[in-house]
Amino acid sequence: MRHTLTGNIQRHSAFPSRILGNRRDVLVYLPKGYRRSHTQRYPVLYLQDGQNVFDAATSFAGVEWGVDETAQRLTAAKLIEPIIIVAVANTGEDRIHEYSPTAACIDALKRMQSNGSLRIYGRFLIEELKPFIDRKYRTKREAEFTGLGGSSLGGLATLVLGLWFPNYFTRLAVMSPSIWWDDCAIYKIVDALDETAKPLLKIWLDTGTREEGWERARELRDRLVEKGWRLHDDLYYVEADGSDHSEGAWAARMDPVLRFLFPPPPPGNTAPYRPRLAAAREAFRSMLNGAKRAAASKR
Repeated sequence: MRHTLTGNIQRHSAFPSRILGNRRDVLVYLPKGYRRSHTQRYPVLYLQDGQNVFDAATSFAGVEWGVDETAQRLTAAKLIEPIIIVAVANTGEDRIHEYSPTAACIDALKRMQSNGSLRIYGRFLIEELKPFIDRKYRTKREAEFTGLGGSSLGGLATLVLGLWFPNYFTRLAVMSPSIWWDDCAIYKIVDALDETAKPLLKIWLDTGTREEGWERARELRDRLVEKGWRLHDDLYYVEADGSDHSEGAWAARMDPVLRFLFPPPPPGNTAPYRPRLAAAREAFRSMLNGAKRAAASKR
């Protein structure tokens, strides 16, 4: 199958990890104009299962997420801010270990087991990969500009890593997460959060209504709301009608995912990231008030 990479994509083959004791390919998408500007810095989105992110030639069943094409289109239309996207490949047989937050067996015959190495994988991202990306490219290094995303078990890993390490990742794309893992262990992780110290995370959470057990995502949404997340502000929840658990389904949702997590800042805004919908509402109210004052002064 032919390669389908779009735009300026840099390859770092066999990127080594001392922490995990393995290697994986890492692809880095740079936004249009990156080469021309020598001073501008960019937010970064790290995506799990990197084989599926940009290239049909390496993706599962030959279907890619098309994140490069989607980012190109949305950036050109000024519907998102320009971002760097890092596609972090999984390592095949180690995927189930690296993406799972707890040790568990998948079936009674113990044909698939996990040692629950997600926290160690998180150390790889934080201590090895992110510092490399920040040295190599012009990134905005702060947590408020750093996103993490994934689907299925990678979606579960994304949410848990955000809850564990909110000082490093704050914008989360949680797509069709494997909520079922270890008797829905994610429920316990969310329930254990201190309501008075809710992490400042902006979360996209979705599921398809043709996925087995999709209703669990609704339950997860409700538990996040109970802990203080606000729907359509710092939590956006989608039930994609008729959508299944597949690369094509996640590709179809990348447009709204990127728009929610990386909206273009208001003109002249250089303030650090905050949930942008709330900021937009406040700006709209200010605009109305300003218009009213201007109209009054003309009377």
